[in-house]
Amino acid sequence: MSAGRGELKALLLLFLRLGVSAFGGPAAHIAMMEDEVVRRRQWLTSDEFLALIGATNLIPGPNSTEMAMHIGRDRAGWRGLLVAGTAFILPAALMTGTLAWVYVHYGSLPAGAAVLYGVKAVVVAVVVQALFRLGPAAAKTLPLRLLGVLATVGAALGVNELLILALAGAAAVALERRPTLSALFAVGPLATGLTPVALATSAATPFHLVGLFLVFAKIGAVLFGSGYVLLAFLRSDLVDRLHWLTEAQLLDAVAAGQVTPGPVFTTATFIGYLLGRTPGAVVATVGIFLPAFFFVALSGVLLPVLRRSSRFRAFLDGVNVASLALMAVVAVQLARAAIVDMLTAALAVGSAVLLLRFKVNSTWLV
Repeated sequence: MSAGRGELKALLLLFLRLGVSAFGGPAAHIAMMEDEVVRRRQWLTSDEFLALIGATNLIPGPNSTEMAMHIGRDRAGWRGLLVAGTAFILPAALMTGTLAWVYVHYGSLPAGAAVLYGVKAVVVAVVVQALFRLGPAAAKTLPLRLLGVLATVGAALGVNELLILALAGAAAVALERRPTLSALFAVGPLATGLTPVALATSAATPFHLVGLFLVFAKIGAVLFGSGYVLLAFLRSDLVDRLHWLTEAQLLDAVAAGQVTPGPVFTTATFIGYLLGRTPGAVVATVGIFLPAFFFVALSGVLLPVLRRSSRFRAFLDGVNVASLALMAVVAVQLARAAIVDMLTAALAVGSAVLLLRFKVNSTWLV
């Protein structure tokens, strides 16, 4: 077996395993990837991994899936990008599609609360572990640390994620040109971002696969932010504008995407099956993930050129520290939802000790 095929096989096996075991949303997925590719396999340094996080946050689409693609491209070129991205998506898409089949035939989702009860507490510890490891590399100067604090406050107050990243990058550039703390405030105050606005119609639009593909391709091409932002886009298009789904069906679809491991964007698979059975599931899944492959491939060409610019490197430093700030706020939100009693508290604390002190593999803990 050639070295190239060996690297592709390693990427395939790693991201298939992560696709089966990566519960907890993008922050947790990225933390598990960091554990595997930085600490265990040493494919990337912490700085290189942080640069990929920053690059991922600069483009729309599912962050953790794009991280898988970036890691694959860095390891094995465009073939690695395709293999890593597809391997991470496929298990979740198949599981979500199976849930959709059960939902259509039996009218409800099978219970998943017991699984999530334990997994969510472990996921909190996984994210905390990644923050401890990546934090020193990202917040390497006092201005960047202060920038991280400001970004954390903004995220906690509900400021749009993309706006936080853009302002953090701009502030870091201002600091690079004029290295005083007052430059932190030269980019203006934080402001809340815009949310999608539904354009309601009086009657349902006839369903067709081309329309389904276009809806999900548009969402994949423009969506920044969390699964809650995805919910807003889906509601705007599929409930309010097209009337293809009811509110209850949409919430069940989002629940299916959260119960299964891997990217929450596989909610599209559930909705596609609901509307168009197997062809609909395939079309919706391809539609929402296809833009990510394009954006990662394009950024892979542009980023090496841009990194030669001192201003872009400074911008990326700001984006990196803001990315960790967003991750920290997600960790707090996860903890509030996951730690609900003494048992889940014990699971979270015990997992944190095993991860930070004894370096246990996070996949097996999940």
